[in-house]
Amino acid sequence: MNSFIYEGLSTRVIFGVGSLISLPAEVSRLGSKALVLSTPHRRQGAEEAVQKLGGLAVGIYDQAVMHVPVETARAAQAEAKRLGADVYVAIGGGSTTGLGKAIALEFGCPILAVPTTYAGSEMTPIWGLTEGGVKKTGRDTKVLPRTVIYDPTLTVSLPPMLSATSGMNAIAHSVEALYAQNRNPIISLMAEESIRALAHSLPKLVKNPKDLETRSEALYGAWLAGISLGSVGMALHHKLCHTLGGSFNLPHAEVHTVIIPHATAYNREGAPEAMKRIARALGHADAAEGLYELEVTLGTPTKLSEIGMKYEDLDRAADLSSQNPYYNPRPFTRDGIRALLERAFLGSRPGLV
Repeated sequence: MNSFIYEGLSTRVIFGVGSLISLPAEVSRLGSKALVLSTPHRRQGAEEAVQKLGGLAVGIYDQAVMHVPVETARAAQAEAKRLGADVYVAIGGGSTTGLGKAIALEFGCPILAVPTTYAGSEMTPIWGLTEGGVKKTGRDTKVLPRTVIYDPTLTVSLPPMLSATSGMNAIAHSVEALYAQNRNPIISLMAEESIRALAHSLPKLVKNPKDLETRSEALYGAWLAGISLGSVGMALHHKLCHTLGGSFNLPHAEVHTVIIPHATAYNREGAPEAMKRIARALGHADAAEGLYELEVTLGTPTKLSEIGMKYEDLDRAADLSSQNPYYNPRPFTRDGIRALLERAFLGSRPGLV
């Protein structure tokens, strides 16, 4: 067995149907003046949280948006300072959690996350801010949510297609964890189990989105994916998605969904053991093909052209993605990335790039 270092991330997790009832007690463990964060779409959920919190809540900031524009982050930081908030309750998906992280990065107060999607960012010390059309990311343990409440009932209202793309986003985290530079046996176990749980639950979820057992299995898989994402480094796939999302404003979960079969194919020869584990979790002979076929089954987008990418922007995307590359088991080449993006744009089956 290869040598490795494993360092566990310290987050208190409360999982189960109805677990949102513990919100006031959990906020009290962290602070006494909670600012509740949401997107405009999730405002009602934020208001319900304020009702549960009573005197523990000092206000709502409901302007979270994709990719955390620096202007939004600054406005939220100013509001948190004005209200004297000492804990940030993020209710929603990755956009809302990301906004909580932007505030915590500035002031260092704890985050309590209540995920309503399968984004996984609630289990990571990774922050991201977009400024001038470029998304910058970093790692800092002070942005790792101190407590996460996973209540599957909160995901029931997530539309089936958004559930599917959010779930594929989670699978992408686990795929890359299996060939990360600092991978280790513990995270690899979690990552493979995450892929298995999501691949098993997502097709059933699309057909019957109100089934709580299926929702619970999907949220369990997303939780493991979040741990995997937060515990080890990511690679080519995440570099591409950060570029496509931050610089071309493509929707976060959808771009992860479209890219992951092609990034996996790119790394097929560079990470054979990871490919075996991914294929086994999917119940397929080939990892990249299995991911693509899962997306076809789910009915998710399979082309960048379907989610707002313009063909004339592929060259610029390849150039940007080739700059400051992340670790990857197969070396980045500008031509290889450009070919990968072309296949993803067209929705071709994921051959070796």
